[in-house]
Amino acid sequence: MTAPNPYAPLLDVIPVERREAAVLGGTTAFWVYGPADAEVTIVAVHGFRGEHHGLEPVVAHLPSVRVISPDLPGFGETAPVPGRTHDLDLYAEWLREFAAVVAPGAVILGHSFGSIVVAAAVAGGLETPRVILVNPIGAPALEGPRGILTRLAVFYYWAGAKLPKRLGEALLRNGLIVRVMSVSMAKTKDSGIRRFVHDQHDTYFSRFADRDVLHDAFVASVSNDVRAFAPRIAQPTLLVAAVRDDITPIEAERKLVKMFPDAELVEIPDVGHLIHYETPAAAADAITRFLAPSDAGTR
Repeated sequence: MTAPNPYAPLLDVIPVERREAAVLGGTTAFWVYGPADAEVTIVAVHGFRGEHHGLEPVVAHLPSVRVISPDLPGFGETAPVPGRTHDLDLYAEWLREFAAVVAPGAVILGHSFGSIVVAAAVAGGLETPRVILVNPIGAPALEGPRGILTRLAVFYYWAGAKLPKRLGEALLRNGLIVRVMSVSMAKTKDSGIRRFVHDQHDTYFSRFADRDVLHDAFVASVSNDVRAFAPRIAQPTLLVAAVRDDITPIEAERKLVKMFPDAELVEIPDVGHLIHYETPAAAADAITRFLAPSDAGTR
């Protein structure tokens, strides 16, 4: 990393510990932030091509909450699940088992692709008192404001999977393409935060296990969205959405919230699909209000 982390002073005072858990015949790496005796525990699931570092700016603004942040199978320090296709069913099954093993009864949070994984897992029986979805994928990615770019991404990941392995891996980890992705998503005018965002993507966006896992996860991310699961999520649910999101337009998020039996929508202005990097304080404020002490039963 070369760019200063604007959230480091807050994050540095929060205790953190790396741990591992046996899940689905593999080993999941995860990080535990915050006080061990916190009243609320959140399991936080990152988005496509990310890993646990991506949610740290939000964690930095939740000092009194215990946050458990795993790397998804095939990303970061978690190896792929042996012998499995890394589709949505696999990720939802993994999350149900991970939560049951590490933090039964915790609040569940998902960002971007993680919102789909969380929604699928909860609709499929994951026990949790509350659900939080940040930048939820509330409509087909191919129909979003950047539908053309998404179609280019489909070709990009297809080519990465079909080319000879060495060429395919090089294409998928190409720094220039990663930077283009980063620039296309960033909305902030703060030059320091923009440098931080690009540095985060440069550092962590290519920490996937192999091109097969990456292609499987990409197909899962563009073939599914939260709408299919929303009616089956009875728990109180918070949607934290961006007014300028190019993946899911805010109009689609306003429709999505009505599909849940019990949900509220918080809209954050002047930000796109990178709420977790650009406006983490606003996201944390919404989460804190949602998990107010009067909500007995959360942990």
